[in-house]
Amino acid sequence: MKYQVFSIWREGSYPTILELCLSLDPWQCPRPARKPEVGETLEYRRCRGTCAGPTGEEEGAEELPSTIPVKDCHGLAWLSLKAQKDALKYLTEAFQSTSEEELDNVTENVIDAVEKQPLSSNMIEQPTVEAAVQECSRAPDEAIENVFNIIGAFDIPRYIYNSERKKFLPLSMTDLPGPSLFGTARDKAELFRERYSILQQRTHRHELFTPSPVVAHPDDSKSKFQLKTVETLLGNTAKVGEVIVLGMITQLKEGKFFLEDPTGVVQLDLSKAQFHSGLYTESCFVLAEGWYEDEVFHVNAFGFPPTEPSATTRAFYGNINFFGGPSSSSVKASAKLKQLEEENEDAMFVFVSDVWLDQAEVLEKLHTMFSGYSSAPPTCFFFCGNFSSAPYGKNQIQSLKGSLKALADIICEYPSIHKSSRFVFVPGPEDPGPGSILPRPPLAEYITQEFRQLVPFSVFTTNPCRIQYCTQEIIIFREDLVNKMCRNCVHFPSSNMDIPNHFVKTILSQGHLTPLPLYVSPVFWAYDYALRVYPVPDLLVIADKHDPFTVTNTECLCINPGSFPRSGFSFKVFYPSNKTVEDSKLQGL
Repeated sequence: MKYQVFSIWREGSYPTILELCLSLDPWQCPRPARKPEVGETLEYRRCRGTCAGPTGEEEGAEELPSTIPVKDCHGLAWLSLKAQKDALKYLTEAFQSTSEEELDNVTENVIDAVEKQPLSSNMIEQPTVEAAVQECSRAPDEAIENVFNIIGAFDIPRYIYNSERKKFLPLSMTDLPGPSLFGTARDKAELFRERYSILQQRTHRHELFTPSPVVAHPDDSKSKFQLKTVETLLGNTAKVGEVIVLGMITQLKEGKFFLEDPTGVVQLDLSKAQFHSGLYTESCFVLAEGWYEDEVFHVNAFGFPPTEPSATTRAFYGNINFFGGPSSSSVKASAKLKQLEEENEDAMFVFVSDVWLDQAEVLEKLHTMFSGYSSAPPTCFFFCGNFSSAPYGKNQIQSLKGSLKALADIICEYPSIHKSSRFVFVPGPEDPGPGSILPRPPLAEYITQEFRQLVPFSVFTTNPCRIQYCTQEIIIFREDLVNKMCRNCVHFPSSNMDIPNHFVKTILSQGHLTPLPLYVSPVFWAYDYALRVYPVPDLLVIADKHDPFTVTNTECLCINPGSFPRSGFSFKVFYPSNKTVEDSKLQGL
């Protein structure tokens, strides 16, 4: 049977899409003896064993079930990918209605969409092709669906770093089971192992730890550092001088600190240690510099693993959607969303924490806020708990239902806000729920049902949660974390005037929202990945009862709106179009 050539060539070899169609094991794929011209008709047969060429009439030959149209794909290769027969059949049917003029661009877009997806092998299956075709067939206006998305902690995708392949793999491509609230011992071990592997790969890629392939000057190589493991120290009986080890600070014995990594544990001597900026707590990961002798690592200096901007991370790992949401790839790559983001200069997010709805003064100030914003309603109000000033008692749930009803009545008094603004509620540590374990589920539907009926554009989400607005990524976390970390410091900074900067540097360096021991900040072991701060978001909102602050670090804007009733009714306003934050206060109004 005769087939026309759909040619996709590469240097040195030129596999065709016919070759892809024929290369299902145990079939062997015939290769043309020369490079055919686009549009040329060649005769192919499929056979078992080795083929003699494009016109071989081998015994047991079988004709292909379908044909492929003839077009040149401008040298775009499938990079050794092989498509299963049903995938090629699906592509053939999908391209039947495509005109000759559009086929080139459509094919390129489909190939690009396939390459963006996480592939477990070089064999392309039909679901992968279907997802790629559906992504390419979406109308441009459908990007509007991805303008604003609220992502709960339990909906965040989990990616695991594979050190052999040097890439992040989705959970489905590993041998790990799906997450469960009732974690196993393996989940607890993986929790710390994954935190370590993320920081290790990030540190290895930093310029201080990456040896240059060509050393222009002998002194250049001396400026580079080399990471060692605990195992390399423990294997030496003689003194080992000037080494740097990445590990986790632990206190395995009362009053004695140790450094732990996946290879072992070594006791620390901190008597002469100098600490760089940051809050060094137990269970945080550090770069320890010092010398090893007599089974003790004598630390000269402690520092945190270097941070890196989101753009640097994505340069290494492409358009993987670490953040979550409906988009199959990172929204950072969307020119359409970027344009919408820049054009919508009126977009405005209001962040308020400790909204004590049982306090008449708080409701009065919210009245004042809504009155001020009624002429220009914000895009979204983010209300963080606690939603009661007196959180405990048998009447707490009934009281909270009544308080939410009162808030709904106030919102309904301002039709412009009621129709135009969204309301997102993030529970606090003392709101009704399953204890203090993170991530925390939303407030129960029984409590919020009446409010949601009165205010349809309202969402009660998890703590922490993620917000994707156009190309911007926002993480919101309601926890009194600053005091917790200060209380659990191995070494408290000499100046407490700059605690917000120390705090923000620690969170971003650790790539995690709670770098604390599990007995201080309990976490559902299998859902620890939901607390990651990697890649670095555009905006990190830590709603804490500490004084309000705004800090920029590693191209990430970190804000704390402060406690609304305790800080003179202060809150923060964020403008996404120019990434600016405005400090606001209702005191005296």
